[in-house]
Amino acid sequence: MSTRTTLRTTGVAVRAMLVFTVVLGLGYTLLITGVGQLVLPWQANGSLVDNARGETVGSALIGQSWTDADGSPLRQYFQSRPSAAGDGYDGAASSGSNYGSENDHLVNAIEERQASISALDGVDVADIPADAVTASASGLDPHISPAYALLQVSRVASARGLAEDEVRALVEAHIQQRDLGYLGEPRVNVLELNLALDAHR
Repeated sequence: MSTRTTLRTTGVAVRAMLVFTVVLGLGYTLLITGVGQLVLPWQANGSLVDNARGETVGSALIGQSWTDADGSPLRQYFQSRPSAAGDGYDGAASSGSNYGSENDHLVNAIEERQASISALDGVDVADIPADAVTASASGLDPHISPAYALLQVSRVASARGLAEDEVRALVEAHIQQRDLGYLGEPRVNVLELNLALDAHR
């Protein structure tokens, strides 16, 4: 192959690379970003949730802990499921524990969580749902099951000086049904429920 042919082929390759970099690397990115901002701006910007004062307090897509500085559960708030992501709900370390069902570390952790929830909420261990003591695969799940939310009603109502029926009604109003009627399971977004509690009069 002659030097001239090699230079021509190289020039075509370089021009093609530049064109595709601009079209696919820049143009496509700008197009998708623009469509996202026009069609689904809330989701495209992280599904951020504000409190009653207009302060951003989290994302509807990422769970968070409801504990004090010592790591003890705040009795006036509904508690999230456990998280294995970093130190808990760390978006930069999303992961599950990856322990098998017979792993001693997992079994011990579940038993400790069951004992803690039993003491906190005054319930029998047998009544504690699985999501209350196991982390999700991502470690970031913002939802709990309706069963776990309802299990916490008595404690939250007592801590806030509210009637249990009031708190139960808030939980039931925040139960999200299966997507499209058949995908997933009914669930409760803990952040949205706790914000509704704070706004409740």
